[in-house]
Amino acid sequence: MGKRKTQRKNAAILDSDDDNCSVSSSSTMLSDRMSVAATEEVEFNKDRLLDEAVDALYEKRGSTREKALAVIIEALNSNLQHQFVEKKFATLLHQCLNSIKKGSSKEISLASHTIGLLALIVGPGDSAREILEESIIPLSQAFKSGSESSKIASLLECLAIITFVGGTDPEETEKSMQIMWQLVHPKLGSNVVAVKPSAAVITAVVSAWSFLLTTMDGWRLSPKLWQESITYLSSLLDKDDRSVRIAAGEGLAVIFEMGSLEKFAAEAKGSTDGSVLEGNKSKEGFSYIQGLKGKILNQVRDLSVEAGGKGSAKKDLNSQRNLFKDVLEFLEDGYSPETSMKIGGDALQTSSWSQLIQLNFLRRFLSGGFTKHMQENEFLQDIFGFTPNKRNLMGGEHISNGEKRMYKSPNSVINKARTQLMNKQRMLSAGRNIGHYAVNGGDEDS
Repeated sequence: MGKRKTQRKNAAILDSDDDNCSVSSSSTMLSDRMSVAATEEVEFNKDRLLDEAVDALYEKRGSTREKALAVIIEALNSNLQHQFVEKKFATLLHQCLNSIKKGSSKEISLASHTIGLLALIVGPGDSAREILEESIIPLSQAFKSGSESSKIASLLECLAIITFVGGTDPEETEKSMQIMWQLVHPKLGSNVVAVKPSAAVITAVVSAWSFLLTTMDGWRLSPKLWQESITYLSSLLDKDDRSVRIAAGEGLAVIFEMGSLEKFAAEAKGSTDGSVLEGNKSKEGFSYIQGLKGKILNQVRDLSVEAGGKGSAKKDLNSQRNLFKDVLEFLEDGYSPETSMKIGGDALQTSSWSQLIQLNFLRRFLSGGFTKHMQENEFLQDIFGFTPNKRNLMGGEHISNGEKRMYKSPNSVINKARTQLMNKQRMLSAGRNIGHYAVNGGDEDS
């Protein structure tokens, strides 16, 4: 029945006369013109609102700067805004750094996220290097000015992203990793009391550290640093917080994938030349490493089948089980997890722990903007070997669904900003009209 109705409907369309075709053609042309006009209006409003937002970063009131940063983040998430970024790069970077130096925790978080987005959009090159070089000291200082978890997490994400994009040599990456590590392993002076980091901060540190670790050649790092990190991550597997355990599991998976534990074992076993004392120390080191590997294997096995108790959310429990089942399979059989996800109809695939951890970190950072960036950001496409099919892209002259929501939804940050701008313009216009009528009235009375 459904098929016949469709055929009759199609036949009616095909049998329509030239007048109807003419009307249809005119309607299509009108629709196209309206679509182009709507696109041009969006582009005009977008540019004007972004310029207004950048100007607002100079305002003294912190809440005004926070709203401006929120507008910029929403715009950079939904569209890469290459022209805006190229035109306002230096201004945006330095105003965000000013916000990190003197702003509230909320403003610092927003400014950090903006800088991270800026780095991803400009991609590797001189601009990304400038972001890293200019930001490293302000970010390091901001870590010391308060311990609010959300602020620390945003700073860590920013440091990880700008190092990932702008770091051109291993020493720079290692420096950023060391800054992160000191948040959970501070170098204490004689009069300094250690502040115990929260579970949220530990999770953020380990996630950001592991993200950067995926870019490193593990053989460059010192055995002492590796042993310290592996021992610490193993201790985190016994913590009550499930997010901490998951982050630690991901970090250990990368370490094992890089073959770092085997490296330590080989070095310890092979360094038996020299004095008897050195030989005994190397044997102790080898035994310690073998024991640590056995301990981690048992911890991973237990967490892969945990019945509950440590933590409460069922979703988190399932995530933990799935992760540690994959880690266990990798440790026992050498199989890395393979994943596949759809991006606008195209498949983005990973086949290693390093790729998976990079993907998860970038998805969390970009959130709702992840799909748009994967479709248009060549830097991210190169990282994952992802080539979107052109037929699945909207094209530069069309408005994406994200942009439609951003500019048409009454609840979007940008639409609220546009409303405020229009109200301001109405008030100015009304003021001019009142002055005009007052002058005219005076002429008539005379």
